[in-house]
Amino acid sequence: MLSRFLPLIFSLGLLCKSAHTTVATNGTYDYIVVGGGTAGLVIANRLSQDPSVTVAIIEAGGSVFNDPRVQNTTSFGLSLGSELDWQYTTLPQKYAANDSQVYHAGKALGGTSTINGMTYIRSETVQIDAWEKLGNSGWNWNSLYPYYKKSEHFIPPTPSQAANGAAYNPEYHGFDGPLAVGWQYAAPQRNNSAAIIKATWENVGSPYNEDVNGGYMRGYSVWPFTVNATTSIREDAARAYYYPVQDRPNLHVYLNTTALRLTWDDEEKYGSDLTASGVEVSSSTGTITTLKAAKEVVVSLGATRTPCFLEYSGIGNPAILQKYSIPVRIALPTVGENLQDQVNVALAGTLSPNDTTTFLDYPPQVTYATLTDLFSTSDLSALEASVRAAIPSYAALNVANSGDPDSSSSSSSNNNSTAIQEHLLTLQADLIFANAATLPLAEILSAPMSAAGAVALPTWALLPFGRGSIHIASASPLDIVGGANASSPAINPNFFMNSFDNAVQVAAMRYARRALVTAPLAGHVVGMAAPTVGEVPLEGDDDDAAWLAWAKGVYGSNAHPVGTAAMMSRELGGVVDAELRVYGTRNVRVVDASVLPWQVCGHLTSTIYAVAERAGDIIIRGSAKGGDE
Repeated sequence: MLSRFLPLIFSLGLLCKSAHTTVATNGTYDYIVVGGGTAGLVIANRLSQDPSVTVAIIEAGGSVFNDPRVQNTTSFGLSLGSELDWQYTTLPQKYAANDSQVYHAGKALGGTSTINGMTYIRSETVQIDAWEKLGNSGWNWNSLYPYYKKSEHFIPPTPSQAANGAAYNPEYHGFDGPLAVGWQYAAPQRNNSAAIIKATWENVGSPYNEDVNGGYMRGYSVWPFTVNATTSIREDAARAYYYPVQDRPNLHVYLNTTALRLTWDDEEKYGSDLTASGVEVSSSTGTITTLKAAKEVVVSLGATRTPCFLEYSGIGNPAILQKYSIPVRIALPTVGENLQDQVNVALAGTLSPNDTTTFLDYPPQVTYATLTDLFSTSDLSALEASVRAAIPSYAALNVANSGDPDSSSSSSSNNNSTAIQEHLLTLQADLIFANAATLPLAEILSAPMSAAGAVALPTWALLPFGRGSIHIASASPLDIVGGANASSPAINPNFFMNSFDNAVQVAAMRYARRALVTAPLAGHVVGMAAPTVGEVPLEGDDDDAAWLAWAKGVYGSNAHPVGTAAMMSRELGGVVDAELRVYGTRNVRVVDASVLPWQVCGHLTSTIYAVAERAGDIIIRGSAKGGDE
């Protein structure tokens, strides 16, 4: 049953004129951007606006400008499992069915923005404001909001799209940025179910939210995509930020080139702040050489690959580095820790074969449910008390499952201690319970699919308390090649590890099934396809154990990993500071999803673009001040 919904669950070449297939003999640049993905191409674009500055991009994949699997906006998952997908594999998940999950990530110029579901949904205001409490002065909603708008070229819906639910508030959007955001051209003509689903969610108790991108997300909404609504082509990071400026003589991209590790100035010793001199790379033919960085190196490999690159460069947990005979340059044990991802479970109802309503394809419909929505009570004091009482045990679990995945010892002796984990989880609990009626804790998509004869409701808890890790699993960075049956890093999200995360997931699934049995949608649903009534009986809807057992058997990773090079104070376990500079270095920054200290309620893409835009300004200001920012 689940295989019918996998493309939906997991989704949500032009020769580059400045591209090099081999590394130049005098490969020295002011800035080297490691990773030509969603964040990296924003950084490269903004830095190369100064014609006196030279910028190199190192990208393991190729150009997919003309690839129909990337361009297509009406079918999802076309590139998943292909050569454009790293297809990492997690460690067996001991708190689920001891299975392994595939971690999808884009291997192309444009990164994961070339293979994802194109969803453009930002975050909740209070979530971003909470970053400052982690030692990130200046990072809050008001400082990030202008960068959401700076990146965006919003295309308002057509009258027919508006008639099918597309709506927006112009105050929330940018109209002059490089990234096209709008609605799929074909979607409104192929779907007229929005009114039915909107009315259903309102009857369940979720209010209509005209525009989910204003920082207040609760309720039912019809979201926009990263798509050029004029051409009906996916708007990935390369199409938005690289191809329009590819003729800049000071901007170069090395395609099909793998970044191996940082190189360091010989004069610097362990224990002092280090200066990266460049990046060692391997070409598509296996030639290994070094690009030199005169100013800075910006690492933008994503939450899965960035911590591994840092570890291969000698930055990380000494026990892990020494295991693979990697010289320790900077002891930073929380590199690769703090991983947060979400589980995705698709419910489905069988549509009547005689249904006269046209339920066609994948409409952009989402419902965000809060703690109050999910637990159907205005008095959450008992739940809050139980969660806070459990925080020490959650913290102990997080620490026990950190560090070297092959070792029985944890990293509790470093700044991933139980006390620090308790502090961080308490801050997270403060955020959740102080905003119980407004902060989303679960996301539910409503996706009628006539070809499958069903309406699917992919459902996931948004803000897990459980933490995992990503670390290297071999001595050579060339071992992390991705693809089916290939080597992966040691990825351990620890899905289903603690009781509150499980309770929220169960409550979210129960909330989703309420929609399937609520009018007017209930008039079009003739049976439960997932879970079946045999797996979770309708009359046994309050059976948490049955719900959880079913979810553990059918779930997938949501492929929204964050936090593995977290932007926090070093004392709290941070890897980068508020200027996104790696602790212990003078000129190495990280800009990608790995720096997000906590999960976000929306989808990652929009926030990554905004963070990268702000990071570009931070780097440029720092350069103007002589590098002291």
